[in-house]
Amino acid sequence: MDDSDATSLEQIRAFLAGSAEVRFTGQRREQVYAWTERTLVRHRYSIMTRQEKGLVRRYIARMTGLSRAQVTRLITSYAASGRVKAVPYQRKKFARRYTKADVELLAYVDKSHGNLSGPAIKRILEREYSEYGQPVYERLSQISVAQLYRFRNSEAYRKRNTSYHPTRPTVIPIGERRKPRPQGRPGYLRIDTVHQGDRDGSKGIYHINAVDEVTQWEIVAAAPQISELWLIPLLQQLLEQFPFTIRGFHSDNGSEFINYTVARLLDKLLIEQTKSRAYRTGDNGLVESKNGAIVRKHLGFAHIAAPHAEAVDQFHRQYLNPYVNFHRPCAVAEIEQAPNGKRRRVYRRWATPFEIFSQTADCESYLRTGVTLSDLQQFAQLQSDTEAAIEMQRAKQKLLNRVAKRSA
Repeated sequence: MDDSDATSLEQIRAFLAGSAEVRFTGQRREQVYAWTERTLVRHRYSIMTRQEKGLVRRYIARMTGLSRAQVTRLITSYAASGRVKAVPYQRKKFARRYTKADVELLAYVDKSHGNLSGPAIKRILEREYSEYGQPVYERLSQISVAQLYRFRNSEAYRKRNTSYHPTRPTVIPIGERRKPRPQGRPGYLRIDTVHQGDRDGSKGIYHINAVDEVTQWEIVAAAPQISELWLIPLLQQLLEQFPFTIRGFHSDNGSEFINYTVARLLDKLLIEQTKSRAYRTGDNGLVESKNGAIVRKHLGFAHIAAPHAEAVDQFHRQYLNPYVNFHRPCAVAEIEQAPNGKRRRVYRRWATPFEIFSQTADCESYLRTGVTLSDLQQFAQLQSDTEAAIEMQRAKQKLLNRVAKRSA
């Protein structure tokens, strides 16, 4: 700004009256503040009278285009320091309550307790200070849960405590998560796998155990692996060994049965697939008990290598399954309900699975095509219970000797 013509108060008064010429050569804040300072120094503002000061104020406002309040702030700054300079911007900050040491202490406590939830850690911090008298927890004992979670996202916290969570598996919509409802009809299977142990890094065979819920008819098969190549043909053979039509297929949540390949097979055979519920250990309890009473009792826990799967499966088909279903009695549960509504199972009756099936109402309507009740009765009369047991035991001993000899 060129105001070389306004060197006296009379000239300033004339300019304010509108007769003076003004030329603007700079408009930046630094230039405006520098010109204002030169003007105040040149006219000796500090020793002016009140009327003269008012005249200079109006002159500065007219020349710079600043408001009256802003001109007053500039003059106040000049009166205090003798300079008119822009005040550097300072961001307003809240008072810091928690220190870096508090954040590191919080990370230490979280890591020690396995990263509990915010409210649980807050209560621990309160107890450390109030009940155990730890003065270092004084500030943290008053922390809010929201502030606690903010600290957990800070860089200082992550340097002290970083937790990694594995990717959560995707829920597979295969099978309905519920208990089967056979309603007294045979054909609803409970199925599970039994692994015959590992040795020297080699996998043992897998037994596939399937039990009908109503009749307790049981079919056991064996496979060297539970991959798709071996499991699907084995499941087809296993289902065909039941004399009645299969309507339900219930398993736990293992991936050997909960997969799209098994689901397509069951859909093709019009068999509904269900799976066990969480926190319901009894959903598959029937086949679990049969795993111990049949498979482990006769085959034991020792390692049987995968190459023996064909021989073991042949033993199951020719000896173990016929003995279990036609000659081995099992307990039949009867449910009694007390007046208070509590239900309990009592076992008064013992019968073979074939007897249970033959005594089922309208049992012939459940048989598969090509299977008759007379054929099953004729097969059951070929051997007595003890004769079938002795033959099964001899075949089992021969099989186990063969397995032990080849393993040695």
